Amino acid sequence: MRRIKGKFRPSSDMKRIFIFGLLAAGLSTMSAQELSLTSPGDVHSVRIGYVKGAKGDLRYSVDFLGRELIGDSRMGLDLDNHDWEMALALGKRQLKSPDCWMDNFTVDSVAVHAPVDKEWKPLYGERSEVKDRYNSGTMYLSKKDGSNYRLNIEVRAYDEGIAFRYYFPEHPAAVFHKVVEDLTEYTFPSGVMAWSEDWAQAPFERKAIGEIERPVERALTLEYPDGKTWCALTDADVDDWCLTKYIADSKKPNVLRSVMYSPVDIVTYYATPWKVIMGAETPGELLEHNDIILNLNPPCEITDASWVKPGKIMRETTLTMEGAKATIDFCAKHNIPYMLFDWKWYEPCTSHDGDATKVIDRLDMKKVVEYGREHGVGIWLYVNQHALMKQQRELFPLLHEWGIVGVKSGFVQYASHRWATWLHDMVRYAAENKLMMNIHDEFRPSGFSRTYPNLLTQEGIHGNEEWPDATHNVTLPFTRMINGAADYTICYYDPRLKKTTHAHQLAASLVFYSPLQTIFWYDTPSRSKDESELEWFDNLATVFDDSKVLSGYPGRNVTIARKAGDAWYLGTMTNNDARTEKVNLSFLNPDETYLAQIYTDDPSVDTATKVRCRYMTVKSTDAMTFNLPASGGAAVRFIPVSGKDIKKYKRYKGQSL
Repeated sequence: MRRIKGKFRPSSDMKRIFIFGLLAAGLSTMSAQELSLTSPGDVHSVRIGYVKGAKGDLRYSVDFLGRELIGDSRMGLDLDNHDWEMALALGKRQLKSPDCWMDNFTVDSVAVHAPVDKEWKPLYGERSEVKDRYNSGTMYLSKKDGSNYRLNIEVRAYDEGIAFRYYFPEHPAAVFHKVVEDLTEYTFPSGVMAWSEDWAQAPFERKAIGEIERPVERALTLEYPDGKTWCALTDADVDDWCLTKYIADSKKPNVLRSVMYSPVDIVTYYATPWKVIMGAETPGELLEHNDIILNLNPPCEITDASWVKPGKIMRETTLTMEGAKATIDFCAKHNIPYMLFDWKWYEPCTSHDGDATKVIDRLDMKKVVEYGREHGVGIWLYVNQHALMKQQRELFPLLHEWGIVGVKSGFVQYASHRWATWLHDMVRYAAENKLMMNIHDEFRPSGFSRTYPNLLTQEGIHGNEEWPDATHNVTLPFTRMINGAADYTICYYDPRLKKTTHAHQLAASLVFYSPLQTIFWYDTPSRSKDESELEWFDNLATVFDDSKVLSGYPGRNVTIARKAGDAWYLGTMTNNDARTEKVNLSFLNPDETYLAQIYTDDPSVDTATKVRCRYMTVKSTDAMTFNLPASGGAAVRFIPVSGKDIKKYKRYKGQSL
């Protein structure tokens, strides 16, 4: 069952205050009650007020480091409850409906709550500890027309960003609520540019706000004309809502408005998803601060999640017993704990007539699972939406009985309220049957993996299935990856891999965070010639204790370092142009000497992949220089060494690599 959005329960030390005043310059002509919050480190501040006039108007604004991030903007939702008022609310049938549901509210009070400052440990992630530190408040509104409607605006101010949501207290007459429009707008200074995508697997376009004429995806990353301010718009806790995008308001310059994919039917009490506005001084900070999305989701609801195990995965492409055994052998050799049978292991897989409880004749699933278990390789299966709709309740217990460890769902609907709740309920039911999940195609995350960590990853990215170029790839970390994990499907041997180098792909497997990291997509074991650089994939971690964005700019370049245990991993990538990257190693432990296992592009290497492997010792005081070819990259694994082991390798002395 879906989680019912919980009631707000004030803490005993909550301070309730009543504030009267003026909100912002745009509201200064009318009286308003205001809620003002500043983040713990004075990084972000937010003001919210309801202006009483001929029509009520809920407004807000956000500042970042004292600079305007979001100017005076509209807030709220529009509802069409007419039918339910007629059918359910006795004595309400003579009520006059306002032009907009938000028009006739009154602010009853404003409350500021006790500060929150805590840390928690995720089951896995880009960091092993997450700080959850914010100031919060609530504005309480109600209607005085006899309708008994109430609305709370819940707000949190983090140093990482501002988040707010709309909360509906329980209606005494049990009137159902039909939300038909999200009125939330975002007003930007003139000259702001956005990296936008029309759909989740689309290429990027850099546009001015007014040029966004079709709804675009979240996260939406924006650069301000001052050169020192960045912003990202996204959402969190979206398991019981519809997809919401952004589009330019045709009548208001520099304003984005919200676009709901479908109406949302709710039963009070109920909280909407969180709307998240992040400010930063660099685009890399937006990615480093994306834990705010996890913080806005409920804690893990799986009592014993010991069976949820991140790792790498390889697809078996032939759907034969011979191919399955060869792929399992390859996975075992290269420390890949999972193998996937993608579509067509049951047929027809894109029709309601398909039956996912029956395996095609040329595969003996029981023997495959047994062979995989003997070699330490778990088996995942692709299942299309048709079979998931028709057979999920029967199928998931059966797959668990077969010994299947995970399901990759394909071509799933997710955008409407109906399909969003169906999709997240599917993840819950998978957890009941101890099945991990990878949701493919258009779905993008909003932090649900904190609550149900069996959802290891999802696609929602223009990845290697469509062979993007390097410029696209170095845009992704500062845009799509803000949402969370993405299954980019790393390719390596396939001859269609022509737009990037192989070292670029090595680096991408670190840069694009995914607890279930698909590598060798489209490949077969026979294509491998045991190239030396495969040790990068052999040793690659997929979850981390720390992650740092060292440098980068959307569409130009990116360098990211991640820590797992005592080892650090570094990936650096350039766009379609050649570039020299100088990487300061100050993230390393200053008390250690490290062996740097270095993988770079080199056309003189006598392999098809043209990757050179070098091994040198480094310290935290060093800076490494990489001469990256057009569409190239480099990957480095740093492991501590001591004593005699240090003398086995040459010392890095600042030379270009």
